[in-house]
Amino acid sequence: MSNTEKGGLHRVRNFLSCRQVLSLLTMLGFMLNYALRVNLTIAIVDMVVKNETDTKNVTLTGNLTLPLATNSSSNSSSLSTDGVEVVEERFPWDSYQRNFVLGCFFWGYILTELPGGRLAELIGGRRVFGHSMLWASLLTLITPLAAHINYVVLIVVRVVLGFMLGASWPAIHPVAAVWIPPMERSKFMSNMMASSLGAAITMPICGYLISVAGWASVFYLTGAVGLLWSLAWFTFVYETPATHPRITAEERREIEEAIGTSTSKKRPSHVPWGQLLCSPAVWAIIICHGLAVFGFFTVVNQLPTFMSEILHFDIKQNGVFSSLPYLGKYVMAVASSYLADYLRQKGTLSTTATRKLFTTFALVTPGLLMVLQVFLGYDSTWSVTIFSLALFAHGAVTAGYLGNGLDIAPNFGGTIFGLANTLSSFGGFLSTWMVGALTYDDKSFHQWQIVFWILAATYIGGAVVFAILGSGELQPWNNPPERKKISDVTQEEGVPLKNGK
Repeated sequence: MSNTEKGGLHRVRNFLSCRQVLSLLTMLGFMLNYALRVNLTIAIVDMVVKNETDTKNVTLTGNLTLPLATNSSSNSSSLSTDGVEVVEERFPWDSYQRNFVLGCFFWGYILTELPGGRLAELIGGRRVFGHSMLWASLLTLITPLAAHINYVVLIVVRVVLGFMLGASWPAIHPVAAVWIPPMERSKFMSNMMASSLGAAITMPICGYLISVAGWASVFYLTGAVGLLWSLAWFTFVYETPATHPRITAEERREIEEAIGTSTSKKRPSHVPWGQLLCSPAVWAIIICHGLAVFGFFTVVNQLPTFMSEILHFDIKQNGVFSSLPYLGKYVMAVASSYLADYLRQKGTLSTTATRKLFTTFALVTPGLLMVLQVFLGYDSTWSVTIFSLALFAHGAVTAGYLGNGLDIAPNFGGTIFGLANTLSSFGGFLSTWMVGALTYDDKSFHQWQIVFWILAATYIGGAVVFAILGSGELQPWNNPPERKKISDVTQEEGVPLKNGK
């Protein structure tokens, strides 16, 4: 390494602690995580032929297992904001096929949730999270090519994209278990909600890019930025404080003393499945997350379509207004997480009470707002306001159940969240199928009212389950006895920290 590079690394070390660098890159990583996912939700509005009556004559809509579109497409043009004509291929996909393209992401996503969480516990979250984002970025870059080749090829790319990104969410829990002191974990977990900030930024940028350069440009931009992030992640982030070459002795000691024995220095070689699956606290997280994310994914995937078909916003308005709810969600995530950690540190609330209080607020509030949306959602001002408030309140899940797996079993936080996200992935695909089925023949506001009633029931149901079954206490099965010595499933210890330093 050159003297210039060494000097640069020393300046980073003096300016930011290793934990702050980790938090910053985690925040940016989750912003990109959702950018790689939601870019299609707004691009697809411009990817399809506008006259759907004609498309029904050239597509096969009766096959309910895999709706195949013909290779027929049309080149349509529009004027950019600079007055330049943008000519791009558009595709004859009907409502069901559009939702199928959006929903197939979850086929791959669901396959790697649990294996990704467990793999991160064994080999480290840095590797799993970093590689999932790297390969997802590459797949995003080839998405326009896949769409031009064939509808089925696009579906394959989206499935593999989901396969890669599925491991990213549970992988961050093992990272937090070894890097973040217990009383700071709510704040760190708020970085996961930077996904909402990513959506808030991506949607208006996508809308603008589509208007000036066509829909393919959004995939090229988000994919390229993802590659740059991957380079930074593998350069500045390490698996543990003990293996980080630039960490100070003071920071390492602070982290290791705060974590203590709650997280094993050697990763447990097996999961106590019987005790884990019989734990009410685990099922509280799994069920609550599944119901809550069903609601969230429905909004994420369908909000641009709702605004286009019901509120009649054009593509640029669509991007701006679709982004507002996500921006509010991230603000709430950060604020509630700081408040939750403060209340726990001061002893005002126990961890159990804190998790239940914030989970109740985060889910009951949007549930009630969805009821309000049933009656007022036809008005664009009310609709945008209600969606924004609903996701604003939902951001408080970071102080509630989202990081609860690290409270009850930090050694198996990735496995627990993998289980929870597996169920939620079923909900993600179900939500896109549900909206497609309800609005296929009838795109009236009445059909969307049914969607909002379903969302209200799922949000409130999740809060009730967690209030009854949830816990914040460390579970006795977090440190299971080793069955046998397995040399290849141990964690690098790094250089021992001497007491004199």
